[in-house]
Amino acid sequence: MSNSMDRVLQESLEKRRQKHLYRSRLRVDSACSAMLNVDGKPLHNFCSNDYLGLANHHDIVRAFKQGLDTYGVGSGASHLISGHCKAHSDLEEQLAEFTKRPRALLFSSGYMANMGVIGALVGRNDLLLEDYLNHASLLDGGLLSRARFQRFKHRDTEDLDAKLSQADYPRKLVATDAVFSMDGDLAPLNQLSAVASRNNAWLMVDDAHGFGVLGSSGGGLVEELQLGLHEVPILMGTLGKACGTYGAFVAGSEALIESLIQFSRSYIYTTAPPPAVAVATSTSLKLVQSEQWRRDKLNQLIDRFRLGALQIGLKLMDSKTPIQPLLMDSDQQVLEVSRKLLNSGFMVGAIRPPTVPEGTGRLRITLSASHSEQQVDALLEALDRC
Repeated sequence: MSNSMDRVLQESLEKRRQKHLYRSRLRVDSACSAMLNVDGKPLHNFCSNDYLGLANHHDIVRAFKQGLDTYGVGSGASHLISGHCKAHSDLEEQLAEFTKRPRALLFSSGYMANMGVIGALVGRNDLLLEDYLNHASLLDGGLLSRARFQRFKHRDTEDLDAKLSQADYPRKLVATDAVFSMDGDLAPLNQLSAVASRNNAWLMVDDAHGFGVLGSSGGGLVEELQLGLHEVPILMGTLGKACGTYGAFVAGSEALIESLIQFSRSYIYTTAPPPAVAVATSTSLKLVQSEQWRRDKLNQLIDRFRLGALQIGLKLMDSKTPIQPLLMDSDQQVLEVSRKLLNSGFMVGAIRPPTVPEGTGRLRITLSASHSEQQVDALLEALDRC
């Protein structure tokens, strides 16, 4: 039995290698920062989601240690048993205030948040519509919800409107990324909100890559567009990207949060996150709001990189966010250029199907406030050589 299983699995692995889609892990031996120690070699880190450079911030590290002294390492149980600590409750109140919503609810990860929200809000007799390029967690949540699941064309509000206007279901949910994680472009939230409202549908926004980065205080794309609870009733954000810690949250009305507590399986049936992480995240949120210079510097670096790329003839996708994708001609070229960059001291994400559609493999270059102008210029020089 085992040999038969291994033989079948090995064949599928070999097919993946032949298609230049095989994924390998590199071992990082240092803290997340603009420089990484990878297998004993120093590398410039241009592939993390630590957009504001907070993952190794001394104040957050200190808060994490204080949380460990108070609560220990693990929570010991799910939120609904004995795992819901004061640190969790305090952070939820802080997130609700930050997002200007009545309540917020912590989840262990963004993946679990998206799966849990969709499964709690729609089921077999309902309709779910998602942007074609949504994150895998939103798509998987839709597939497992048992709702009638359809995808509308990327950022196409007319296609969404047409699908919604023809639908007659008890509940209709529209779900979209705010910042699309592989393209770096933005969802047209104003128009999506209007279409959803006109068709009596609920709008869910995953602002994982906008939260902390966009908006006057880091509140994300919804803050930048001045959209409130009425326009975006379901807001999800992650804490392991710009905030530099771990976990996720959903913010919304009293009825929404209480419904998730009662019906969200990925919230109910899992151990609560370590309370010390919540203590660290509370400090991180304060830095996100107060240190505007991090967003200012990040935007300056984005402009510098895009201008430099234009000058050397690189064809970047249209993105004003820290996600700067560089499309390649083939998946083989993605791997070759990524290896050349690695040998030159630069770590950049090599993104291929199924993460992105066939024929759209790219280098996913991500910028951080922890980078220097010299590092950005050095990356451009390395890309020019490759």
